[in-house]
Amino acid sequence: MYDFRLKVFYIVAKRLNFTKAAEELFISQPAVSKHIHEIEEHYGIKLFDRNGTKIKLTKAGTILFGHVEKLTDIYRDIDMDIAAISSNSKGLLRIGASTTVAQYYLPKYIASFRERFPDIEIAMVSNNTEVIENLLIDNKIDLAIVEGQSKRQNLQYNCIAKDEIVLCTRANNTNIKPTIKPEDLKKLPMILREAGSGSLEVIANALKTKGINFSTLLKEIELQSTESIKTYLLHSNTFAFLSIHAIFRELKENELKVIDIKGLEIERCFYLAINQGDMHSLQELFYKHISS
Repeated sequence: MYDFRLKVFYIVAKRLNFTKAAEELFISQPAVSKHIHEIEEHYGIKLFDRNGTKIKLTKAGTILFGHVEKLTDIYRDIDMDIAAISSNSKGLLRIGASTTVAQYYLPKYIASFRERFPDIEIAMVSNNTEVIENLLIDNKIDLAIVEGQSKRQNLQYNCIAKDEIVLCTRANNTNIKPTIKPEDLKKLPMILREAGSGSLEVIANALKTKGINFSTLLKEIELQSTESIKTYLLHSNTFAFLSIHAIFRELKENELKVIDIKGLEIERCFYLAINQGDMHSLQELFYKHISS
């Protein structure tokens, strides 16, 4: 509801990258620069220091970011509190989620949504991205939250969160350097996800940019769940690409470690997807809640 220019500033300040902000906002990079320039002109002060492609907040930018963050919370609460007394905040919302999203990202949002809207019943199903999107197309669920890069033409996608996929192994695996080259991946025994997995698609596309064909990786085993992959990792000197959301606990407890790959960062969005033109009140309410 507040000035879109402030939203643009907020996303740029969070990402510290104009290109990534433009992708998240679904606008062009020149449009992002224009909005930032207009705010700087309005206040008569620079908000970002620019050094080539890198940017950082100035002192004024840091102050503005703190205020905009508070504004974002206030407007979110306004929307949610008004919706909570609306006659539309009742019914059943059927949610489908891809595996990683369902296990490590979504539950806390469903819990807080149910706390705020106790009259809305939630039914959730999880599977890989391909299966969940098929359920959405067949109208067996109301909305989907998925990972991956392929997008169906008859579905509308909205990026709601950023995720990073990292290469990891057990912490006491001494057969690997902290940083490797992309071509070194071909020598590592890998645990891979099943076909249809959104993560698998994102990884394959990222490796392709470095000239590595996914089929040339040394497959140790194929597993269908992140938990089974983590358990296998903890009992072998194997490697796997996993969402950073999925391994917070294991990194904190020094059970797993991340291996850096020179020049390769694998980032993706978690997308909320609906059928084109099918945003009804409960879907919109959940979208506002999870994207705030």
